[in-house]
Amino acid sequence: MTLQKQPLRVAIIGTGGVAHLHAQALAADERVELVAVAEPDAARRAGFADLYDVPAAYRSHTELLEEERLDLVHLCTPPHLHREQALDAFGAGVNVLCEKPPALSLADLDAMEAAAADACLGFGVTFQQRTGTATAHIKALLDDGALGRPLLAQCQTLWHRDDAYYGVGWRGTWASEGGGTTFGHGIHQLDLLAYLLGDWAEVDARLWRLARDIEMEDVSTATIRFAGGAVAQAVSSVLSPRETSVVRIDTTLATVEVEHLYGHDRASWRITPARGVPEDVAAAWAFPADDEPSGHVPLVRAVVDALWEGRPFPDLATHARRPLELVTAIYASSEHGQPVTPADVGRDERFRRSLASHVTDLRAAPTG
Repeated sequence: MTLQKQPLRVAIIGTGGVAHLHAQALAADERVELVAVAEPDAARRAGFADLYDVPAAYRSHTELLEEERLDLVHLCTPPHLHREQALDAFGAGVNVLCEKPPALSLADLDAMEAAAADACLGFGVTFQQRTGTATAHIKALLDDGALGRPLLAQCQTLWHRDDAYYGVGWRGTWASEGGGTTFGHGIHQLDLLAYLLGDWAEVDARLWRLARDIEMEDVSTATIRFAGGAVAQAVSSVLSPRETSVVRIDTTLATVEVEHLYGHDRASWRITPARGVPEDVAAAWAFPADDEPSGHVPLVRAVVDALWEGRPFPDLATHARRPLELVTAIYASSEHGQPVTPADVGRDERFRRSLASHVTDLRAAPTG
C-alpha cells in the first residue's frame, strides 16, 4: 500500500500586490497548502487571509516562524527586509522563495546563499521572465547554436511610474528600495537577456535623474559586452508613457525578439531569418505547439516539483547572483565613469556591500 504524501506547508510573508501572484500560483497546485501569512498591517493581513482562506495570520515573520511548521516560505516584502527574513527562515529550517530583487547588495545575497547552503535548504528567487515554453525554446536554440552566433542585442524596460507611485513609504530612497529603476524594474529584462546570452564581461553605463523627485535614477543607459562576444544596449526608464519591455538578439542567422509588458507567451516572440537562410532550416526553429506563458505559476511549480521530489531547487529559480551583479556593475560604472568587469565589481567593496549613496553625480536634465 502506497502512503499518500501530505501537502507541503507554505507561508507568505508580506501581502502587497506581488503576494497575490504567489497566492494564486500556490492555489493552482494541489501539492501545497497555504497555511499562514505574516503582515504588520492588520487590515491588509485580515483581508489577504480571508481572500485566500489562509487559516493563520501573524503580525510578524518571527511570530510566524516560531508558531508554524513549514516546508517553504515566500518572501513578498520590500527588498531591504529580505536578508533578515531569509536568514531567520533558514535558521528555522525552512526553504525560501524570495521576490526580486533578492537583496540590496551582493554581500547580502552572499550571506543568504551561504546560510541556505549551511542549512542544506533551498533558496530561490522569482525572476519569472525566464519562464514560459517560448523562452525555453529560444534558449535551447541559442545554446545549441541553431541560430548561429549572437552578435548584437537590445534590452529595453520602458515603464511609467508617476509621483504617486513613489509616495509609498519605502520607495524612492536608497536605504529601503536599494536602487532606482535599474535595480527595481530593469533587472527583470536584464536577467532574461543574461539567461539567454550567458555571462557578462564588461559594462559601460550612466545613470540619470531626469524627472522624478527621488534619491536614485529614473533612467539608466548601458552598453554590455558578453563573454560570448555579443554586445548589448540596455535602457531602463520609469518615464515612458508607452510602456514596453523588449529583448532583441541579432545572430548570424536570425533576429529573435520578444515584446511585452509584464509577461510574455509564444505570441510575444518572433524569429526572423536572415536573407539566404534555407526555408527548411528556418522551419526547424518553429515554436512548440504547447504554450505556457511566463509568470509566477511555472516558477512556483518548478520549486514545488523540487521539494516534492526531494531535489535541489532548479536553475529556473536559482542563479540570482548574475542579474544582481550585472545591475551592480551598471551603478559602479556610472560612479567610476568608466567600463567595469566582473573582477572590478568583486574588488569594489563599496558596491559589493551597498548601492546606496555611492552614486554621487546623477546626471540631470538641463533646466530653465
